[in-house]
Amino acid sequence: MTKVQLKKALLGNGETLAYRERSGGHIPLVLVHGNMTSSKHWDIVLENMDERYKMYAVDMRGFGESSYYREIKSIKDLSDDLKDWVDGLGLKEFSIMGWSTGGAVAMQYVIDYPDDCKNLILLASASTRGYPFMGTKEDGTTDLGKRLRTIDEVKLDKGKTIPVQAAYDRNDREFLRNLWNALIYSHTQPDVRCYEEYIDDMRTQRNLAHIYHALNTFNISDVHNGLVDGSGKAGTISIPVLVLRGERDYVITKEMTEEIIEDIGENAVFVELKNSGHSPLIDDLDQLLDTIHSFLQTKEEMA
Repeated sequence: MTKVQLKKALLGNGETLAYRERSGGHIPLVLVHGNMTSSKHWDIVLENMDERYKMYAVDMRGFGESSYYREIKSIKDLSDDLKDWVDGLGLKEFSIMGWSTGGAVAMQYVIDYPDDCKNLILLASASTRGYPFMGTKEDGTTDLGKRLRTIDEVKLDKGKTIPVQAAYDRNDREFLRNLWNALIYSHTQPDVRCYEEYIDDMRTQRNLAHIYHALNTFNISDVHNGLVDGSGKAGTISIPVLVLRGERDYVITKEMTEEIIEDIGENAVFVELKNSGHSPLIDDLDQLLDTIHSFLQTKEEMA
């Protein structure tokens, strides 16, 4: 029977990275969470993934049980933390799966450290061209004509940053639950106990505005994304890539997923998850795991 332990590792930059490690297994798989979450939100994947896999789920800097001494400036900061942690554990030839913001981190990682990973899985991932942070009109609606440019503008945004941060600070669980029910758990919700634990976990985040800004300025494509030039590095990703998106994802648009496929190229395979939103983990875990297993097993057999 597999067991999951919460562990911590001291990085060279002085930060402490927490991570969950599942016992058993021999095929290494690293899980990278998204915004407003931590490794805690991977719990049902850790519990239900095939026992052949040796699994690790990290808390990125500023989330969960990890420290946040230095403010992040970019997605690369999080990717470099991950590299320090990987080297400390001596992980080699592992597959990496990033969910939402974690997808951007995972893409940056395989670009910067191409010899470490065998496969890349992008689950409801931010685009290769980032995730634009738009301003807010006086009536509270999104101003699609005004993309915010600086971290200070993001911090002062009254549409997302200020209300979400206030909900964290005041333990406004109703606000957070309503937000997630509208955008993420729109059809299916976790059971009551798990949902309360997930809300507790959301409130551990200490880098909300910095994550928004890092996503806003992320661009590994070869085009200008409306804010910054791209690095052109997405096309250098040469390992097999599985791109997953729920058919009714209200966070990641169809166009963002198409950008990923276009920018990475022919080694990216897309699978649409039926009747799923931004959290296929809750909407249809069996479909998600079957799709992941099929992809990884095929790649193992081809190796």
